[in-house]
Amino acid sequence: MPCISRFYGIVIKMFFLQREHQPPHFHAIYGEYNGLVDLASLEVIEGDLPNRAERLVKEWAEIHRSELQKMWDTQEFKQIPGLE
Repeated sequence: MPCISRFYGIVIKMFFLQREHQPPHFHAIYGEYNGLVDLASLEVIEGDLPNRAERLVKEWAEIHRSELQKMWDTQEFKQIPGLE
């Protein structure tokens, strides 16, 4: 599972086998926490994240939503900048 972004100790990863990993989502990993974030709603659909980390992930995902969806659709890996 490639790492597509890192910021504030949060690592964002995405699987690239759509058939096996629906709905479209990415993984946000923060220390011992791991949350699966739905691309459509930007809600954590599995796992958990601390409140602050979840807010940062949602802020980042909102900024890069179209890039994330395109990456999911095309299955082409690329790095996405983190929050500054």
